[in-house]
Amino acid sequence: MKHKYWLSFCLAAAAQPVLADCGPDEGTCEIALGAYHIELPEAENPPLVVFLHGYGGSGSGTMNNRSMVEPLLARGYAVMAPEGLERPDRGGIQSWNFYPGFGERDETAFLSEAVDDAAERFGIDGERVVLGGFSAGGFMVNYLACDAPETFSAYVPVSGGFWRPHPESCAGPIRMFHTHGWIDNVVPLEGRLLGGGRFHQGDIFAGLEIWREANGCVDTKPSGFSTTGQFMRRNWMGCAEGSALEFALFPGGHTVPSGWADMMLDWYEGLPGG
Repeated sequence: MKHKYWLSFCLAAAAQPVLADCGPDEGTCEIALGAYHIELPEAENPPLVVFLHGYGGSGSGTMNNRSMVEPLLARGYAVMAPEGLERPDRGGIQSWNFYPGFGERDETAFLSEAVDDAAERFGIDGERVVLGGFSAGGFMVNYLACDAPETFSAYVPVSGGFWRPHPESCAGPIRMFHTHGWIDNVVPLEGRLLGGGRFHQGDIFAGLEIWREANGCVDTKPSGFSTTGQFMRRNWMGCAEGSALEFALFPGGHTVPSGWADMMLDWYEGLPGG
């Protein structure tokens, strides 16, 4: 089997029985603050992509998105899909605590704990960890990067930015690759009202302005343009040392688009230390 769960380490299971709680039969790695799923490539000490599901989704559902997971594994990356926080006010639907009132869990602490646990259990490279997410997971990626940019080596949200009121500023520098659909009407580029007007998704381009400021970019004008298949891309360079900011637009709607995984990894691996 080309790709497998951590049970490729089964020879050590007798000496470390605690690992039995995290095999493919159980399907879930339980830690103090929550749970995650993980799949490993054949390479040792692999880098890791952590991908956060959308509102109402699940970590197990993320792992079932084989068109995204398989290319990551084929490139030698482990793939982790954490489970979001259950919201009692929404009948147990899972999401992320990125906005006041959405939960009590410290998501930065949870995700850091999950990565540390995976590094200890499976030998993933804790210094090369990319945090991505879709929709509500993409919102979570942006807010975590804003508050604690040093937590992960790069951030790759899909179809998720900030909510209004936008943050006044974010810590930086960060390395971010944001991907969004042109006809997304769930998280439109301009944002939208939710909950009878109680909530307001933010403007994606206003979020990019916040990130340019966090990265100390001297100009709002993109430094370069390119295309990769269906993706139209623009980037901002000449900013703070160690920073990177790129935006990719595709003609589809609210989805993780085909080709995203390889495009994202090409970007990441082109960064210093990527």
